[in-house]
Amino acid sequence: MTPDTAAVQDQIARESAFLADVVKQVEGVIVGQKALVDGMLIGLLADGHVLLEGVPGVAKSLAVQSLATALGGSFRRIQFTPDLLPADLVGTQVYNPKSGEWTVREGPVFGNFVLADEINRAPAKVQSALLEAMQERQVTLAGETRRLPNPFLVLATQNPVEQDGTYALPEAQADRFMLKLVVGYPTKDEEMQIVERMATTGAKPKVEVVASPEQVLAARERLDDVFVDPKLLRYVVEVVSATREPATHGLADIERLVMFGASPRASIALTQAGRARAFLEGRGFVTPHDIKAVGMDVLRHRVITSYEAEAEGVNSEFVIRRVFDTVPVP
Repeated sequence: MTPDTAAVQDQIARESAFLADVVKQVEGVIVGQKALVDGMLIGLLADGHVLLEGVPGVAKSLAVQSLATALGGSFRRIQFTPDLLPADLVGTQVYNPKSGEWTVREGPVFGNFVLADEINRAPAKVQSALLEAMQERQVTLAGETRRLPNPFLVLATQNPVEQDGTYALPEAQADRFMLKLVVGYPTKDEEMQIVERMATTGAKPKVEVVASPEQVLAARERLDDVFVDPKLLRYVVEVVSATREPATHGLADIERLVMFGASPRASIALTQAGRARAFLEGRGFVTPHDIKAVGMDVLRHRVITSYEAEAEGVNSEFVIRRVFDTVPVP
């Protein structure tokens, strides 16, 4: 390790130390679900939005709120319903009859951490309004462009079980999310801890503010200093390319299972998420394990399987596992 590399490593180790305090606060409320907590922090550091999918009651909303509190940022929660309008999300003009003036009332999207609860419950025009704000980081109200707070992170939840009365996110819109985290059930031991904590003792843990949005912004700037070897960049490109052209990468048997592979946006997201994971662990360099660790979350909603795969009960995760098992690691 050269002196310059050692200096960068030391600096990253110092500047990432606050994340351990954040994780400690969130885990004081959320039992288990380490992958969920790490995934949200990776999305935050990499400046990418996160889609959370899981059945009701597995602490998706509580995890988001706890993270926002620990980081000292403003938190907004939007319950998506079929009768929601774009103005309910981004804001609108309000007329004051006493003064005879119109004023702008900003919507709940103006927050550092925005929880879009059950995003698949709202119609397409509302989803589009949110996704436009996510992409542009600004909203136009009354002909005036208003920048959204920085940092700005959308964490959207959706229930995969009940599909009646829902509006599934189109594949092209789901691609706007950097990560899709699948939240599963806790283990029996973890569930026992949850019951003891929430239903028996009566003393519900509280999250304390241990960091600030400014520290998050500083960490994002430091992310560019996390070293990614050119061979590892080539590996990322090969992995993403293999989801589009499986046969050329020795995966001819699964080509019929893939309708659409991941786009170059996935390569960028995979690299940035790998950097964020390395930073989260206090390292100044990315390893192949970092890429593999975030690969499923980055790719599962970007690889679209065919009708033939659906008939055989095969999903995108099966394809992605085969890709990572086949593409040589540098």
